[in-house]
Amino acid sequence: MNTERIQQLLQFVQDEPHEPFNVYALAMEYLSTNPGQAQHYFEKLLNEHPQYLPTYYHAAQLYADLGDRTKAAMYYDFGLQLARQQGNQKTFDELQRAYRAFQDDEE
Repeated sequence: MNTERIQQLLQFVQDEPHEPFNVYALAMEYLSTNPGQAQHYFEKLLNEHPQYLPTYYHAAQLYADLGDRTKAAMYYDFGLQLARQQGNQKTFDELQRAYRAFQDDEE
């Protein structure tokens, strides 16, 4: 974990609280080293910036990794719906592949 980068991102979040990318970058920074903190920032994004599409892939994957398959499925589904609404075919396809792999893991 790069503490200097974390501090910089925390400052960005404080300076621009309505900019979802800063929160997303912070969640991604924590993802590999502190999943609980990453979860906190993904939840912040999902609650405060539900239209920020990049959140859904990583949030769903995190919940799958944490064993919360219900939330993971829910976020994959929300992400797919949002990608379709936004006309973002590339993200829709990526989410759909990830969701299918997630479902295959269950079988």
